[in-house]
Amino acid sequence: MKKTVLITGASSGFGRMAAKLFHTKDWNVIATMRSPEKEVELTTLSNVFISKLDVTDKLSIQNTVAAGIEKFGKIDVLVNNAGYGALGALEAATEEQVKQQFDVNLFGLIEVTKAVLPGMRQQKSGIIINVSSVGGRITFPFCSLYHATKFAVEGLTESLQYELNPLGIRLKIVEPGGYKTEFAGRSMNLFGANDLNDYKPAFDNFIAMLDNWPMSENIGEVADAIYEAATDGTEKLRYPVGHDAAQLIEARQQMDDVDFKKMMTAQTVI
Repeated sequence: MKKTVLITGASSGFGRMAAKLFHTKDWNVIATMRSPEKEVELTTLSNVFISKLDVTDKLSIQNTVAAGIEKFGKIDVLVNNAGYGALGALEAATEEQVKQQFDVNLFGLIEVTKAVLPGMRQQKSGIIINVSSVGGRITFPFCSLYHATKFAVEGLTESLQYELNPLGIRLKIVEPGGYKTEFAGRSMNLFGANDLNDYKPAFDNFIAMLDNWPMSENIGEVADAIYEAATDGTEKLRYPVGHDAAQLIEARQQMDDVDFKKMMTAQTVI
């Protein structure tokens, strides 16, 4: 019997590439997105079910999970991929911007996870793959909201192992570095410093650095890591992806807090 994967945020980037990869591996794919009416490519693929899902809309989550199970019988793997980055000085962030960042990157992920767990518990098997980021292990300036959500995803996923492993459900974290996806476009909320001039010089320097950051175009590497996490059958928890991710994580492990802060400050805001 074919296995089934549900992927959030499948309209572009990592989610879209993962949906196509699982399809080529003969999986049933539930590819979810906020605007499925705009999708033209994935709709042409056999055994790919396109469904409307907004991770901030609990009813759309429940409807998609129910429809996916009705169509394919069960959900074997969940890929929590939907997310975006809110960048700017914390003091400049509005209450709405703070809430939206957590609603999408953390609380939405939790709601989707809770929606698939009853089926996974019943079948006594399943894999939940949370797409975090190198930003769940290390930090950049002016990304405090984004990092807060990704650090939370890391802790949530690691802790859930103890609850769900005895029930036959494994947990995985995929941690991409910098890739050329729409994350830096429509998936980024750049609220900056607003009218708080004290932050503007450092923020402008950071954005200039970010514009020149060597982003990889090979987003297939991330899809490959997601597929590996779904199929390797191991207890491995974390899957860092990308040359910059490996370098930054290694540096963070080798340096103390002060030295790492100095290195990142020199690279990002000076």
